[in-house]
Amino acid sequence: MKTLFAHRGMSSLAPENTLAAFSLTPEHGLSWVECDVDILADGTVVVSHDDTLDRCTDRPGSLYDLTAEDLDDIDAGSWFGDAFIGERIPTFDQFITLMNILKLNVNVEIKSCTSGWENTEKLISGVIEGLKNLNRDADVLVSSFNPLALAEFKRRCPNVAVACLFEPQIPEDWLSTLQACQADTINVANEGLTKDKVQEMKEHGLVVNVYTVNNLMRANQLFNWGVDGVFTDIGHQFPTRYRNG
Repeated sequence: MKTLFAHRGMSSLAPENTLAAFSLTPEHGLSWVECDVDILADGTVVVSHDDTLDRCTDRPGSLYDLTAEDLDDIDAGSWFGDAFIGERIPTFDQFITLMNILKLNVNVEIKSCTSGWENTEKLISGVIEGLKNLNRDADVLVSSFNPLALAEFKRRCPNVAVACLFEPQIPEDWLSTLQACQADTINVANEGLTKDKVQEMKEHGLVVNVYTVNNLMRANQLFNWGVDGVFTDIGHQFPTRYRNG
């Protein structure tokens, strides 16, 4: 069974990484969502890809200057469309509550805090606490571009599956990095990925997921190469053979 991950939720139908985007996932037959998590100044874990507000809200500024109280004054939906005016940046706890209602599986990407390792450790702790409240029937995958953060998470949560994330230029020592993180899954970029590289990864017994695939022909090619899953913004456009409904 091939997996479709709703990348930042159904992010071509609703503003990315919002509860609105995640809520649309099951009605389009996807059972996995991917989200990004970072941390506010008061230690609140939030769902956001960027560490700044500039791209996906109605104001500029850094996440690291905010507290949970500030979230009610930030509009994370109006940039996308009038139907989403007033959509908020979700806290991780709000996200987990929604996942339990929708009965979805989650890939949580731990961002590499640009504000330093101390905040990264706080973020890891917050993710661990949040995941304790997730429905035990849900499948969980925790990923990060930061192998130090991923290894620390795995050390503290040895029973949770982790995935190393790599930029389009996969380093030569990628296998050592996976082994150091005790990862059995690799999340790699679509750009430049070849059949030979996929086969090499599969020969090591790895689960291979590819981001971000918004072309059905390319997705079909990747699946035929043996890729296990793809992250996509357009899951609703995939044939039903890849979806639950």
